[in-house]
Amino acid sequence: MTQLAVLNLDRSEAGTMELSDLIGEASFNPFLIKDAVVYQQAKLRQGTHATKSRSQVAGSTQKLYRQKGTGRARAGDRKAPQRRGGGIVHGPVPRSHATALNKKVRKSALRSALAEMIRRNKLLVVEDFALETHKTKALATILDKLEAPEALIVVHDFDENLELASRNLPTVAVIHFGQLNVFNLLLFDKVLVTRQALETLQARLVS
Repeated sequence: MTQLAVLNLDRSEAGTMELSDLIGEASFNPFLIKDAVVYQQAKLRQGTHATKSRSQVAGSTQKLYRQKGTGRARAGDRKAPQRRGGGIVHGPVPRSHATALNKKVRKSALRSALAEMIRRNKLLVVEDFALETHKTKALATILDKLEAPEALIVVHDFDENLELASRNLPTVAVIHFGQLNVFNLLLFDKVLVTRQALETLQARLVS
């Protein structure tokens, strides 16, 4: 078992917690993490890009001029793709960009990323993140004490004061532990996770 120190918001020690070696001792696998990031970013793409084909462009279907006798190339209607304002040939259509990645692989990638954050001392476990006030300055002071001005805060239950206080801090984000993935984990310099959130997350990752 890997022993992690648990801190209070004033950076005083609140004890320790045991973390399974499946997480704490997981090897760093950059290829696995890359696959997880690509998977997550592909899911974020809206896929709403589209163009109008010949049948969707507004305009008359009347033949522009007679077929023979003009000395010009034969032509159909003004919606033909070679004409300005005509339809687009083989243009993009709305679709999903999501790719498949097995649940077991996603868990392995998250374990690998968490282990690397622990080895680099970028993951801090706090006892609780319930704030007494919704003031942004109060949260900024706490983060300065924890030496984590740019941090991802992972909680088990949302605290209204914490959500309100973090809104005006562009380098801070608060998420539920169920939303944690490799992509948002790597966006921040440090990760602050509550003891209860890490315990529940551990139960999911080692099952």
